[in-house]
Amino acid sequence: MQHYNRYFIIILISAILFLPFLGGVHLFDWDEINFAECAREMIVTGDYLRPQIDFMPFWEKPPFFIWMQVAAMKMVGVGAYAARLPNAIVGILTLVVVYHTGKKIMNEKLAQWWVLMFAASWLPHLYFKSGIIDPTFNLFIFLSFVQVHWLRSSPNPWRNATLAGLLLGMAAITKGPAAILIAMLALGVYVLLNRGLNGYKIKHLLLLSVMAAVPALAWIAVTTGVHGATYGKWFLNEFVTYQTRLFSTEDSDHGGPFIYHFIVLLAGCFPASIFLFQYIDRRNESRRLPHDFTKWMWILFWVVLILFSIVKTKIVHYSSLCYFPLTFLAALQLYRMGNEDKQMKKGVRYTLLGIGTLLGAVIASLPLVGIYKTELTPFIADKFAVANLRAEVPWSMTESIWGILYIVGIWTAVLAMRSNFNKGLAILCTVQILIIQVAVLHFTPKVEAYSQKAAIDYFETMANKDVYVHPLGYKSYANLFYTDKRPYKAKEYQGMRTDKDGRQTPEPNQHWLLYGKTDKPTYFISKINDSLKYSQMPELEMTGSKNGFVFYRKR
Repeated sequence: MQHYNRYFIIILISAILFLPFLGGVHLFDWDEINFAECAREMIVTGDYLRPQIDFMPFWEKPPFFIWMQVAAMKMVGVGAYAARLPNAIVGILTLVVVYHTGKKIMNEKLAQWWVLMFAASWLPHLYFKSGIIDPTFNLFIFLSFVQVHWLRSSPNPWRNATLAGLLLGMAAITKGPAAILIAMLALGVYVLLNRGLNGYKIKHLLLLSVMAAVPALAWIAVTTGVHGATYGKWFLNEFVTYQTRLFSTEDSDHGGPFIYHFIVLLAGCFPASIFLFQYIDRRNESRRLPHDFTKWMWILFWVVLILFSIVKTKIVHYSSLCYFPLTFLAALQLYRMGNEDKQMKKGVRYTLLGIGTLLGAVIASLPLVGIYKTELTPFIADKFAVANLRAEVPWSMTESIWGILYIVGIWTAVLAMRSNFNKGLAILCTVQILIIQVAVLHFTPKVEAYSQKAAIDYFETMANKDVYVHPLGYKSYANLFYTDKRPYKAKEYQGMRTDKDGRQTPEPNQHWLLYGKTDKPTYFISKINDSLKYSQMPELEMTGSKNGFVFYRKR
């Protein structure tokens, strides 16, 4: 009974952390709204096999996560809460999984530290409150790696190989073939390090490979059967072309230096990332440590980190699969320090204090930026950013206390670790979890008010109206989701367009919307940077502007 009580406690605390207030802010452009819009359009059209955006084929992502959002929207209604609900549930499952895995490979103490490191680190926690694909994608891949780890010693290796393959295949139809590539690279590195398969059997790995193809082949077969072979061939071609382009070129201006993801993980996974710097004396390493599983986790960590450092497109969540091995390796260090009476190295302690203080200073400075924005705008060159800061957002100097309390909490925890390591670490995790909730509930709505709320408020005024609403000069999915757009049969679409990179994209017939004889009222929105160009067009009448966005009506 006590065994099940611990699982129940993890589920209960996870639910309290992840489920409330998911709809407190609008979905953010692009990714959150992109996937939620795919789910909404599935419901509107009744076509649950083909992802669509603006009621045109969308081949950038497979459908599994979108299906999860569809199920949530059917349960609680279309909106931000439903779009984020699948990841909140995945968050609960993730903490249960890491606890169960940690306990099985070693003991309950390690499992507890692993759960705490996952829940108390910034990005791993925040992503469970988001509407992006990666938390679900990452969980499938991690579960596949766990099955592979047990494959050698299992009394039924065929079952483990089957499960590992199916889980990997589910990851592939959640986000794409990157799952297969990561698994292949990790296996290759494992074989090189061990100078062979180290007990793994070729026949089991072949079964794993076959089963990994099953989910995608099943989806493609059903979709092709319903919509025809021509569509299936075209979709696969576009999907592969897009995935290849992501790896070889910068997509949507998301570039960055090679060390981009190193910095993201160091700051974004604080404090778990800091404990990776704790030195391990391998000569005195305990025999009880899970060496083979640890090796798999190091391999997974470095494969993902290096792979997406090489990839030209740099987006924060591309390295999010590192959260599993990173938090495990951090928990392993904490377990050793707590159980073997090892002191934290000075360098680790100072890094923990330094980054914690820096993050606290950033939190404390947010209210100051809002209060003294007039004094700051002369130093900002971007006209749109300056206009964003004009948003009326209430700030008080007392709100800086959150950042100060965070710094005090970090220092208190680190100082307490010197006399009682476990007590100090408990303080650190408690401070982290509390401040993450403050960031989500208190600061995120204020940040959204500066960035996108004026545009989304405008789109919401057009909801359920028989009108066209179209962004000019910038890309957005908010005009689709927040106007509750319906499919049209007019000349609104010009079909497929080939851009400078050779990529074909469906896009609204902007030329027809601007100059053609439209069959209903037509509205536009642009950023202030482009307002001079559009306001001088005789076809458009400017109706207003707010916080960097300018609104127009077609004459």
